[in-house]
Amino acid sequence: MRLLVDNALSPLVALSLTEAGHDAVHVRDLGMSAAADEAIFDLAASEERIVVSADTDFGTLLALRRESKPSVVLLRGATPRRPLEQAELLLANLPAVEDDLAKGAVVVIQPGRVRVRRLPISSDE
Repeated sequence: MRLLVDNALSPLVALSLTEAGHDAVHVRDLGMSAAADEAIFDLAASEERIVVSADTDFGTLLALRRESKPSVVLLRGATPRRPLEQAELLLANLPAVEDDLAKGAVVVIQPGRVRVRRLPISSDE
């Protein structure tokens, strides 16, 4: 999977995902640590990457834009704070949602629960 890890998560998350075989890059590695969410969103869309974040603003952005890409994975709830544990949680759940992410989805992952919402998000949902 091609992933863009947002500044809300450590670069160690991106490194762990890369070591597990994913094409993952952290926004800091692209010189975008101070970039607006919209710029990160646009980069992910243009590079066909999935945004990985703990920042719910990306879900809001998708709803406002009514677009089906890029997909977003959000770590929420009682998600571990340690980067390696966050990466383990992602790696344990990404295979189950890979098809949804390829088609366009917001996936919320927290320990013991995964929620998938297909894109685009319409105003009547």
